[in-house]
Amino acid sequence: MDAELTALAAAGATALVQQMVTEGWAQARDRVARFFSRDSGGDEDVLVGELEEARAEVVAAHDAGDSETTADVRTEWRSRLRRRLAADPAAAAELRALLDELAPDTDAGVPQGGGTYNHISGGVIHGTVIQAGSVGQLNTGDGRRP
Repeated sequence: MDAELTALAAAGATALVQQMVTEGWAQARDRVARFFSRDSGGDEDVLVGELEEARAEVVAAHDAGDSETTADVRTEWRSRLRRRLAADPAAAAELRALLDELAPDTDAGVPQGGGTYNHISGGVIHGTVIQAGSVGQLNTGDGRRP
């Protein structure tokens, strides 16, 4: 397999694992299942189940701070993508299109959307928690300005 397809498989696996902890997971899961089942005779429902199992592992690993398990899942899906591309090099165009959907290009370095995953732990939070792509002027309602 040439280096370009190997890199494409790695990028696909990375994007897939990143999507597993986002709100857009269901859409990504369905697109990836279609990608694997199309022209390969795979059962899409079985693939959805396998993707959900992988997601459960990644979410649990994320919550536990276990980067090794996340890397293992990424490696597994990279291998599966490599095998799919080796069996059908024409699938590379479809995988590129899928990657464009999962991680759209940015305009001037500002992401145009995407999923968010929040996890706050370590006790009770007594202050304001804010997550945003960018924050201009912020007023928390307590009369102070940041």
